Amino acid sequence: MAAIRRHGHGGLSSEINVTPFVDVMLVLLVIFMVTAPLMQQGMDVNLPETTTEPLQLSEEPLVLTVQRDGRTFLAREEISAEGLAAKLSAVFAARGDKELYLQADREAPYGLVVQAMAAARSAGATRLGIVTDPES
Repeated sequence: MAAIRRHGHGGLSSEINVTPFVDVMLVLLVIFMVTAPLMQQGMDVNLPETTTEPLQLSEEPLVLTVQRDGRTFLAREEISAEGLAAKLSAVFAARGDKELYLQADREAPYGLVVQAMAAARSAGATRLGIVTDPES
Protein backbone atom coordinates (compact mmCIF):
# COMPACT_ATOMS: atom_id res chain seq x y z
CA MET A 1 0.00 0.00 0.00
CA ALA A 2 1.68 3.12 -1.15
CA ALA A 3 0.51 6.54 -0.20
CA ILE A 4 1.15 9.20 -2.79
CA ARG A 5 1.06 12.75 -1.55
CA ARG A 6 1.61 16.00 -3.27
CA HIS A 7 3.99 18.35 -1.55
CA GLY A 8 3.98 22.09 -1.89
CA HIS A 9 6.37 22.09 -4.84
CA GLY A 10 4.23 19.89 -7.02
CA GLY A 11 6.48 16.78 -6.60
CA LEU A 12 5.19 13.35 -5.71
CA SER A 13 6.35 11.35 -2.71
CA SER A 14 5.60 7.69 -2.21
CA GLU A 15 5.77 6.14 1.24
CA ILE A 16 4.96 2.57 2.17
CA ASN A 17 2.51 2.29 5.03
CA VAL A 18 3.97 -0.43 7.30
CA THR A 19 1.38 -0.18 10.07
CA PRO A 20 -0.82 -3.06 8.79
CA PHE A 21 2.27 -5.23 8.36
CA VAL A 22 3.40 -4.54 11.94
CA ASP A 23 -0.11 -5.27 13.24
CA VAL A 24 -0.22 -8.64 11.49
CA MET A 25 3.26 -9.57 12.72
CA LEU A 26 2.36 -8.72 16.33
CA VAL A 27 -0.80 -10.82 16.14
CA LEU A 28 1.18 -13.77 14.73
CA LEU A 29 3.80 -13.38 17.46
CA VAL A 30 1.13 -13.54 20.16
CA ILE A 31 -0.48 -16.59 18.54
CA PHE A 32 2.84 -18.45 18.37
CA MET A 33 3.71 -17.53 21.95
CA VAL A 34 0.40 -18.92 23.18
CA THR A 35 0.40 -22.12 21.10
CA ALA A 36 4.09 -23.10 21.39
CA PRO A 37 3.78 -24.64 24.88
CA LEU A 38 0.75 -26.64 23.73
CA MET A 39 2.71 -28.31 20.91
CA GLN A 40 4.81 -30.37 23.30
CA GLN A 41 4.85 -34.00 22.25
CA GLY A 42 4.54 -37.00 24.47
CA MET A 43 2.00 -38.91 26.50
CA ASP A 44 1.19 -38.10 30.12
CA VAL A 45 2.55 -41.10 32.02
CA ASN A 46 3.67 -41.38 35.64
CA LEU A 47 7.05 -43.09 35.13
CA PRO A 48 8.91 -45.04 37.82
CA GLU A 49 12.14 -43.49 39.13
CA THR A 50 15.60 -45.07 38.90
CA THR A 51 19.23 -44.08 39.40
CA THR A 52 20.41 -44.98 35.87
CA GLU A 53 21.94 -42.50 33.43
CA PRO A 54 19.87 -41.39 30.40
CA LEU A 55 20.73 -42.82 26.97
CA GLN A 56 22.13 -40.65 24.16
CA LEU A 57 20.05 -41.29 21.01
CA SER A 58 21.04 -40.42 17.45
CA GLU A 59 17.59 -40.62 15.79
CA GLU A 60 13.92 -40.47 16.75
CA PRO A 61 13.14 -43.48 18.97
CA LEU A 62 10.09 -45.69 18.57
CA VAL A 63 8.15 -45.48 21.84
CA LEU A 64 5.45 -47.89 23.02
CA THR A 65 3.35 -46.40 25.83
CA VAL A 66 1.13 -48.33 28.27
CA GLN A 67 -1.08 -46.04 30.31
CA ARG A 68 -2.57 -46.59 33.75
CA ASP A 69 -6.00 -47.39 32.30
CA GLY A 70 -4.53 -50.09 30.03
CA ARG A 71 -4.59 -48.15 26.76
CA THR A 72 -1.58 -48.79 24.51
CA PHE A 73 -0.02 -46.22 22.16
CA LEU A 74 2.64 -46.71 19.50
CA ALA A 75 4.25 -43.37 18.58
CA ARG A 76 1.23 -41.43 19.95
CA GLU A 77 -1.26 -43.57 17.97
CA GLU A 78 -3.62 -45.69 20.06
CA ILE A 79 -3.51 -49.38 19.14
CA SER A 80 -5.28 -52.44 20.50
CA ALA A 81 -3.31 -55.10 22.36
CA GLU A 82 -4.38 -57.68 19.76
CA GLY A 83 -3.06 -55.65 16.80
CA LEU A 84 0.17 -54.56 18.48
CA ALA A 85 2.43 -57.37 17.20
CA ALA A 86 1.23 -56.96 13.60
CA LYS A 87 1.66 -53.17 13.71
CA LEU A 88 5.15 -53.49 15.22
CA SER A 89 6.13 -56.04 12.54
CA ALA A 90 5.07 -53.59 9.82
CA VAL A 91 6.94 -50.70 11.48
CA PHE A 92 10.11 -52.77 11.96
CA ALA A 93 10.00 -53.87 8.31
CA ALA A 94 10.10 -50.19 7.26
CA ARG A 95 12.77 -49.07 9.78
CA GLY A 96 16.45 -49.89 9.75
CA ASP A 97 16.72 -50.45 13.48
CA LYS A 98 14.49 -52.71 15.50
CA GLU A 99 14.80 -50.80 18.79
CA LEU A 100 11.74 -50.11 20.89
CA TYR A 101 11.39 -48.11 24.08
CA LEU A 102 8.64 -49.12 26.50
CA GLN A 103 7.14 -46.29 28.53
CA ALA A 104 4.73 -47.77 31.06
CA ASP A 105 2.90 -45.97 33.84
CA ARG A 106 4.00 -47.22 37.26
CA GLU A 107 0.38 -48.09 38.03
CA ALA A 108 -0.29 -49.84 34.73
CA PRO A 109 -1.33 -53.49 35.15
CA TYR A 110 1.78 -55.67 35.15
CA GLY A 111 0.14 -58.20 32.83
CA LEU A 112 -0.44 -55.58 30.13
CA VAL A 113 3.18 -54.43 30.31
CA VAL A 114 4.42 -58.01 29.97
CA GLN A 115 2.04 -58.61 27.04
CA ALA A 116 3.38 -55.48 25.32
CA MET A 117 6.95 -56.70 25.83
CA ALA A 118 6.05 -60.14 24.44
CA ALA A 119 4.36 -58.55 21.41
CA ALA A 120 7.50 -56.49 20.76
CA ARG A 121 9.74 -59.56 20.93
CA SER A 122 7.46 -61.60 18.66
CA ALA A 123 7.40 -58.71 16.17
CA GLY A 124 11.19 -58.84 15.90
CA ALA A 125 12.42 -56.17 18.32
CA THR A 126 16.14 -56.72 18.83
CA ARG A 127 16.50 -54.18 21.64
CA LEU A 128 13.84 -53.26 24.17
CA GLY A 129 14.52 -50.33 26.48
CA ILE A 130 12.43 -49.27 29.46
CA VAL A 131 11.86 -45.54 29.97
CA THR A 132 12.14 -44.27 33.56
CA ASP A 133 12.50 -40.95 35.37
CA PRO A 134 15.65 -40.26 37.41
CA GLU A 135 15.19 -40.35 41.19
CA SER A 136 14.98 -36.95 42.79
